[in-house]
This record gives sequence, C-alpha cells and structure tokens, in this order.
Amino acid sequence: MRRRFIGILALFRAAAARRGDRALRLLFLAAVAALASACGGGSAGSVTPPLPPMAAGPGAPAISEAGGLPTGYTLVWSDEFDVDGPPDSSKWAYDTALNATGWANHELQYYAAARPENSRVESGNLVIEARHEDLTSAQYPDWGGQHYTSARLITRDLASWTYAFVEVRAQLPCGVGTWPAIWMLAAVPQLHWPADGEIDIMEHVGFDPGVIHGTVHTTDYNGKLKNERTATTQMADVCSAFHRYQLTWTPTRITVGMDDHNYFQYSNDASGKAEWPFNGPQYLLLNIAVGGDWGGLQGVDDTIFPVRMLIDYVHVYQQ
Repeated sequence: MRRRFIGILALFRAAAARRGDRALRLLFLAAVAALASACGGGSAGSVTPPLPPMAAGPGAPAISEAGGLPTGYTLVWSDEFDVDGPPDSSKWAYDTALNATGWANHELQYYAAARPENSRVESGNLVIEARHEDLTSAQYPDWGGQHYTSARLITRDLASWTYAFVEVRAQLPCGVGTWPAIWMLAAVPQLHWPADGEIDIMEHVGFDPGVIHGTVHTTDYNGKLKNERTATTQMADVCSAFHRYQLTWTPTRITVGMDDHNYFQYSNDASGKAEWPFNGPQYLLLNIAVGGDWGGLQGVDDTIFPVRMLIDYVHVYQQ
C-alpha cells in the first residue's frame, strides 16, 4: 500500500514539475503530509487536530411547512387603515430620494409624497396607485421626467424591529409591467446594500401572474451576484382577492409564508454578517414599481393603468 502511494506521489511530482502548476505542487505537498501521518511520521504520540467544521450555509430556500403567528407573540405595532384620507404620518413616511436621478433597477416610476392620486386610505384600505401620466417640474421640483407615478411608503425613522412576525393582508395589482413589493431594509444611518440585508416578504411581477416570491439578499447572496436566496408559491387570485403575506424572523431563521403556509426559509449558520446581517432593526416598505430590470422584462402595458395595491392591515408581533 505504501509503495503504491509513493508511486502516485512520484506521478504528481513529475506532473507538477512539467506543468509548473502551483495547484499540483500544493496537492503534492498535502499528499506527502498525509503519507507521513499515515505511516507514523512526526513526533511520537502526536495527534493531528481536527479541521474546524465548515459553515452549513443558509440551507435550501424552498420549504413547505405550517406557518402563521407563532405562540408567545404579542401585537406591538399595527395600522388598520380605518380612517379615510392620507396615511397616518405618525406611522408612514414617503421615500422619494431618487426621483430626480431615477430609481434602482432601471425602474420607470416617480414616487410621489402625500399625493392622494398615488396613496390614500379609502374604505378601510391603504391604496397605493400606479398611474400612467406626466407631471411637471414646476409643480414637483424633483420630477425626473418619468411617465409613470406611484408611491413608496416606509416606516423608516418611525418604526423598526429586530426579530418579529410581520403580516400584511393585501390585494395585488396585475398587468404586464407592474412590480408590487412588501419588504424590509436595515434601519441604519447609511444603508449599504446588500451588506446590511434585505428581506422580501412579497414580490410579484405582472408578466407572471399568481407567482409570489420570497427572497433574502446579503453580501454573499444577492441579485448582483445572481445567487439571491429565493423561493415561490402560487395563488391564482392574488389580484382579485386579499391574502396574508407573512414573515417570521428569529435570531436563527427567517421564513416567508402566505396564508399560514411557509414556502421560503433562510437559516443563520453563525458564519458572520456576510451571510446573516439580520441581527439589527429593519423597517417596512410598501410600493408598486413600474417596469425595471425584472418588472419590465416583458415591457409595460400602458393600457392597464391605473392599477392599485390594496392593504387591509399591517400587523407586527414580537415575543
């Protein structure tokens, strides 16, 4: 056995010398060390320390398990949208930061602040409405020439949570070019994406009706690398009926579900922030994007507008 191993080593050494291959040389040295260990090399009684365990990773994203409100959780924040008029300013703000320059992902919308055509509470629902229209810079100084308007409501600087069960009951818009989302970002003074993490509780693109996506973005797994962790579930009537979109976020695991059924998971293997940046507060975002790299993959059908996302309530629970 030992002679056969030595013969294999000779072949490795010859190949490494002939090719000048660093990887082969390293492999040769590792094999020599292994042979020495196997044959009793080294000092008497020496013990080779075991290698540290490799990180397990976040696990397979697609699951099928019971979801819903975990036991022991209590309601800590909510909006029932039961007063008609503008959204409650003590709970919701507007994200308009990139209107003048254009939004990420080559999206086509202008996000209006406190404009009733785009966001309002009506008949017990928060209405986010995307419209096909032009504005004017005289009336809206940050208008960047977009031909679509919408709204992006956020709880940043008003409410954020670390570990929670989040449930949003909503009816989604449909039509090619729509891209509604219910999601979370880190509540930090200066966001660094994807290092600070993103949790997508619900995304839906209009060219693929009825397919709901749950996704996590981190340094190691994100859309730029095209390896974001994601899974889907299907429901034919998401644009005509209300459904409950749910997140369960604990120190060890994130699950995303719909109507008390979890279909996505992302686990914390304790390998560090690059995989798990979810140990600090995150805030909630609700919006309809128009077009973009994903939402506009098959163009935008201008005949569908206006389109609305209706939100019956937002509930946040914690232990």
